[in-house]
Amino acid sequence: MRFDVLTLFPDMFSVVRDLGVTGRAHAQGRWALQAWNPRDYTHDVHRTVDDRPYGGGPGMVMMPGPLEAALQAAQAQRASAGLAPAPVILMSPTGRRFDQLAAQQLAASPGAVLVCGRYEGLDQRFIDRCVTDEISLGDFVLSGGELAALAVIDAAVRLMPGVLNDDASAVQDSFNPALSGLLDSPHYTRPEVYEGVSVPPELLSGHHANIARWRREQSLRLTQQRRPDLLDAARRQGLLTPADERFLSLLATRRDKSPGDPGQG
Repeated sequence: MRFDVLTLFPDMFSVVRDLGVTGRAHAQGRWALQAWNPRDYTHDVHRTVDDRPYGGGPGMVMMPGPLEAALQAAQAQRASAGLAPAPVILMSPTGRRFDQLAAQQLAASPGAVLVCGRYEGLDQRFIDRCVTDEISLGDFVLSGGELAALAVIDAAVRLMPGVLNDDASAVQDSFNPALSGLLDSPHYTRPEVYEGVSVPPELLSGHHANIARWRREQSLRLTQQRRPDLLDAARRQGLLTPADERFLSLLATRRDKSPGDPGQG
């Protein structure tokens, strides 16, 4: 998988290229990254990539010419490496919400060209001519698309086979189909007792069925408390078992709290 990124700040992408599990996977050649700075495709002494918006208003708008030239260079290099033209994804608050399913689809693909806007945005003509998809991380605005692109790259790369030390780690992620799209359960490690709080006895039992049931119930409990919409979606898809529904009914009539629940110190 290869990511090409159109950005005015290529050094920001050293985070995923050089550090952590994504950095290790990059060093192993499991994925590739190339940043393209639109300033390198300008023709004036000031390397201008933005200008005032037509119609007035605050801020500046990124010009279409340098962006498209950088994109053409990225696609040409991909072609020379034997890769098909990549989808061009703009990081934008108007895009579709990025989620775990989108990350899984991207991880199974040859990659993409990610476009990182700055200032007030991009000239719409570049978007109309070149962009094939738009992605948003949520209902908030960043100073630029780089942080969003970093999140997209990290989310996709970690799902590639062999990137994590144990591929089963990704299966246990929140939102994963293996968890019916629900939130993950709480996790514990050594010491067994910390500041007077013990690890739940179910996790110390060595009884695999009991441990699995505890984790499933904690996943249901946490999802009901914090993301009931995910429970509704799982129910509509028929992903909740009769045992799940019995436990949820019990929660509706009881106020018991586990150590991993909100409000407990």
